[in-house]
Parts: sequence; structure tokens; C-alpha cells
Amino acid sequence: MKNLKTVLLASAILIAPHAISTAAIAGHHEEGETEKPEMNEGEKMKALFAKSDAENLERNPIGALFRGDERYADRLGDYISDEYFAAEKAAEESELAALQKIDRDKLSASDKIAYDVFERNKKTALKGYSKEIMDLTVVRPVNHFSGFHTFYPNFASGKGAAPFKTVKNYEDNLKRHKQFIVLGDKSIGRFRQGMESGVVETKLTIKNVVEQLDTQIALGLENSPFMAPTKAFPKNFSEENKARLTKEYGAATTDIFAGYKRLRDFLADEYLPVARDGVGLSYMKGGETLYKNMIENTTTLPLEADYIHNLGVSEVARIKTEMEAIKQEVGFKGTLSEFFTHLRTDPKFHPKSREALTQGYYDLGKKVDKVIATQFKVLPKSPLEIRPYPEAIEKFQAGGSYQSGTPDGKRPGVFYFNAYDLPSRNTSGMTTLYLHEGAPGHHFQISLAQENADLPNFMRFGGNTAYVEGWALYSEKLGFPMGLFKDPYQRFGHLDDEMLRAMRLVVDTGLHSKGWTREKAIKYMLDNSSMGKTDATAEVERYIAIPSQALAYKIGALTIQRLKKEAQDKLGDKFDPREFHDQVLNTGALPMTVLEKKIRDWVASQTK
Repeated sequence: MKNLKTVLLASAILIAPHAISTAAIAGHHEEGETEKPEMNEGEKMKALFAKSDAENLERNPIGALFRGDERYADRLGDYISDEYFAAEKAAEESELAALQKIDRDKLSASDKIAYDVFERNKKTALKGYSKEIMDLTVVRPVNHFSGFHTFYPNFASGKGAAPFKTVKNYEDNLKRHKQFIVLGDKSIGRFRQGMESGVVETKLTIKNVVEQLDTQIALGLENSPFMAPTKAFPKNFSEENKARLTKEYGAATTDIFAGYKRLRDFLADEYLPVARDGVGLSYMKGGETLYKNMIENTTTLPLEADYIHNLGVSEVARIKTEMEAIKQEVGFKGTLSEFFTHLRTDPKFHPKSREALTQGYYDLGKKVDKVIATQFKVLPKSPLEIRPYPEAIEKFQAGGSYQSGTPDGKRPGVFYFNAYDLPSRNTSGMTTLYLHEGAPGHHFQISLAQENADLPNFMRFGGNTAYVEGWALYSEKLGFPMGLFKDPYQRFGHLDDEMLRAMRLVVDTGLHSKGWTREKAIKYMLDNSSMGKTDATAEVERYIAIPSQALAYKIGALTIQRLKKEAQDKLGDKFDPREFHDQVLNTGALPMTVLEKKIRDWVASQTK
């Protein structure tokens, strides 16, 4: 069960460890309650939700830290043993059984939404814990996009979610380091199981992991992010504690590097020779079954790969027509393909320096802040910071991502952008990227949900990729009513990013259900957009590493766009985008079917 949390998800908080439940990522603890005889059905359900959340945080302690909850701060968690998976499955089964004892018909309208989401989450998780799916996932614990080695260095650097304000915070981090090393060693055991069963990762992804590990080792002790906290001690630390902790951090980092080398040597010497050449799941034993399961999991809809592929082809054609119109508007005389090349190669479309790129995003943030209230009646309390990725990890990161803050705003949300290989970075896409990853995209959706204390924690801090990424993609289009796309090149950048999401439907399904090669996928993306080869390669290798995740963006966004048009058509002059967006956002990340029912019920209530 390769569950990528980016809240995640996704994408979203720069964390992609294996099998951490979405409910485990971000927010404050709800105390469990003992059911009382006089409880009504709504109270019984809320007590179940509180108990589920409390127990989940204890099993998945890293999730508590992302919420700013330090009760389990000396633990990183298991996430890989048979015992861990058995405990997770047992919890899902018992919680589903408890939910089904509650009479849904006696719940309020809002509680029915919570019931439906909780039920769907449990059933989806249990599919992932089935032996059929587990046999295809747990034996592939690491690739270059999904693994603790991609998340943990930033997390433990003093710039991530882990706190570094007290001596205990520093000591807790040392204890987590020991568990991080154990996860790496146990990953080797899982890989060996896959070698025996014939379910293996791709040569491409494993080569990338080896390079990632080599890169981190090559930084050396002094430049390692694991040593960074010792260069930024709080002022109230004694000299004795500073000296002791610096020595202990040096020893711990040396041990981490030794663990990296064990994993690296195993992958390079033993695993790589038996890894598969075909990059798609169609080349992996059981891959067709797994891909079908993953599509439903990420889109929240029972869609077929062929349907998604054809939808993508149609969207690519539509967007190309709109691109042609802008090409003519700016007076470019060549073909669309030549216009792509022009945008890729003309220096005026590339940042002059890391500093210039950073300042450009700062300026964008201020511009958005001035007009955002035209589309939203509730704004997040949590601040949003803008930062480049740390140079130690930037090469293998996407163009941008979001890391959630805490509900109390003490740790801000962060929009990360990629400054690696500046000649490949195109400034025409900056507005769209900020709207997606920052405001009003991930920052609004995640912050408004977790700041809403009336929601149960699994709705405040959980989610699904179709909603989370669908909302962020939908948010890109809000640049039009906010007046942010007056420049035709920024408008083209918007189309280029929309094209990326449409191409994902074609390329992801092409790779995993139609036998496409990495090279064919990269060529398709270069032929249909102005992406540079570095970005196109990183995108394709991402789809290879985490199949189906990229499908959710366009599927989710098209759903929200369709619901908005339905509301506009039925409400006419009464339609207010601020009210519509409040309805979409005020109950957290919903499965698409639940969101559709909620919005249609709201529209019906407005027409009475």
C-alpha cells in the first residue's frame, strides 16, 4: 500500500513515506471519549472520530509533529513491519464496524457528510491492506520520489516540521535518527522479499535512489542537513549543551551515512541487476491490478485507464487551440512547436539568478494578497512563506510544492520553488505555480481546513489527492477573475501548466497501461508544451515512481469546474464566487462523489 502523503499529499507537505495514513498528517489531538448511554447518534460518531484520531497519532507519531503536537516527538514510527501493517488494518476494520453501528439516518446533514467520508476512507484503506495489494507494494518500500530518505533530511534540518527550540527537541531528534536508520535497514529486507516473489522496482528509479544517496553522502558531515540544527542553537542553550549536542549530532550523522551506504550498496550491487527494465506497471507482476486500484484511490472515482487516456488526448487538443491564439496575439510567426522552442531558449523567459527568481515570487505574493478577497470570504490565519528548495535536495524535486503549517499559525505554510538548473526554469509559469502551490491553492485549502476546529480531525487534516490537487489546479484559473493574467506570456504559462496536467492523463496511462517507454513519454511532453527537457524528464520519472497520482489533478479540477458551472447556470445573478468557494472548502478534502452531492444540495437550498 504505497500511500503518498502530501497533504502530501501530496504533493503537499514534502513528505512521501510509505503507508502513512492521511489522517496522520497535520493538526491537534482530539481526546478520546468514552461512549455514554445518553449519547445521540451524532455524539457517538464524534466520539468514534476522536478515539480513531488519538489512536492513529500514537501509531503514526510523525503525524503528530506535523500538527505541532510533541507528545510523541521522540518517535519517528515503524511504517514498515508486518506488525505495523497488521495494527493499521485491525484499526481500520474495527473503526468501520463501529461506524456502521451508528444510524446514519438520524444524523444532521453535515454529520452525514462526515459519516460518508469516514466510511469511504476506511473502505479504501482496507483495499490497500488486502494481501493482493500488499504483496505488490510493501516489497517496494523506496524509490526516488517515495521514501523516507527524500523527506527526512529536510524534516530533521531545523527548517522542516520538527521543532528545535529546546534541549529536549534536540534530543528527540537524535532518538528519531536511530529509528530512521532502522527504517533504511528494514527496507533492505522488504526489497529482498520482492526479489524472491518477482515484484521489483524499475532500474530507472533505483538508479535515481542510488544517486540521491550518493549526493547526500557526498555533502559530508559539515554540510549535511542533519548537522544544520547545531549551527542554529537557540540563544538560551548553555555552552556545555551546545558542545555535547554537536558531538552527538556528528556521531548520529556518521551513523546515518553508514546506513545510507548499506542501502546504497545493496541497491547498486544486488538489487539493480534484478530490477525491471520496463518502467510502467504493465511490466511488473500484478501491475495491472495495482494500477486499477491506484486509479480509484487517487481520483476517488472508478475510472478506466482507457477513458482517462482519451480524456487527456481531448484536453491536449483543446489547450493547443488556445495556445495557437496566444501565439498569434504576440505576433510570433513560426509554428507552435517553434514557439515552444522560443520560450525554452530565449533568455528573457529564464530567471537571471536565484535571487531574482526569489524576488519574483515575493512580488507575486504581494500582488495576489491585494485581490484575493474578491474570491474568498474566509482567509487563512496561517501565514505563507516563500522559499527555494534546499540545494541538497532540489535536483529531484518538482518545480514547486507546499509544506503545511500548524493550525495555530506558529509554523507557517511554505511555498517551495525549484531554483535548480535555472536555464530550464521558465518565468512565464510563475504566476500559475504560485496560485497552485501557494495562495489560493494548497495554502488556502489545507490551512482553512485545519483551522476549522468544528470539523473532526480526519477531515481537518486528512484528504484525497483528487480534491487536494484538483482544488490547487482549479485555483490556477482564479488568476483570470483576479486580473493576474493580463500579460499574454503569463497567460501562455497558465495554458502550459494546464497542458502539463492534461498530458499527465495521457502519459501516466501511457506508461502504466499502454507500454510506453520513458523516452516516448518525454518526447510527448516536449512536443506538446514549452517544458524544458529537465522538467519533462523529472515529470516522467515522477509518474514512473508514483503511478496514478498525477491523474488526480485534472480529474479533480474538472469536477470542481463542472460544479461551478452548474451553480452559475442555476443561480444566475445570485451566484457569488466567495460563497461557492466557501462551500467547496469549509468541510475539508472530500471525495468527488461526496463533494458533488454537497454542492448540488447547497445550490438547491439557494433556489428555494
